[in-house]
Amino acid sequence: MRIAIMGASGRVGTRLVELILANPGLELAAALVSPGSRLVGMPVAGGSIEYRPAEAAMKSHCDVMIDFSTPAASLALQADIGAKAIPMVIGTTGFTAEEDARLTASCAHRPMLVSANFAHGFEAFRLAVLDFARRMPDAEANVGEIYHARKKAEPSGTSRLLARQLFEARSRAMGFAAPEPSITVHREGDTVGVNEVRFDLGSAEASFTYRVHTLAAYAEGALAAARWLVSTPRPAGRYSLADSLND
Repeated sequence: MRIAIMGASGRVGTRLVELILANPGLELAAALVSPGSRLVGMPVAGGSIEYRPAEAAMKSHCDVMIDFSTPAASLALQADIGAKAIPMVIGTTGFTAEEDARLTASCAHRPMLVSANFAHGFEAFRLAVLDFARRMPDAEANVGEIYHARKKAEPSGTSRLLARQLFEARSRAMGFAAPEPSITVHREGDTVGVNEVRFDLGSAEASFTYRVHTLAAYAEGALAAARWLVSTPRPAGRYSLADSLND
């Protein structure tokens, strides 16, 4: 499987490149970085592939693209690709509602699997949390996160996703708008990622915790999603990790 990486110099992108190069069943088709990156023109791991910016004229043949960049770069990539039916895995977060709508519009041309968190096992964690919320809608929910100290001190895409879906699940179960979950943000050292959801039942409490030990969890999950996306030809459209688990 030939894979192009967008955001190849980022924390997850770097790990993706390493995993692809170390796997004889995978081939790195392109390592795409921002135009101002100091890596532009440099060889990747001393090989024949060079880091380069994405552009409309790029000709890299690949079976799938994996994007861990920024909302602006991700949408620019969609514009550069145009109507090409290249399957894409999108791990970029931070899209506004309008930007997310533009991303969805691009799904008319190609299959795209989009998720705020590709870490192995996170999807099962998310489904378990939502199942509890539906069964116990009167329990007040709080979403918490801990990430490394260099990350912006604002809720991550993962926490916003959990809070929104918890609100929707509880509201449907109760038949009226539930209180929106609060989000608690902490930044500590080199913490890769800890996501927690607590349910306050008054006389009792339930908590669900998902802890990522290494960045490899995100990269491995994205590669698994890419394999699912291309293992069977998928029609153009927007897919989620839940779709891959349901197969």
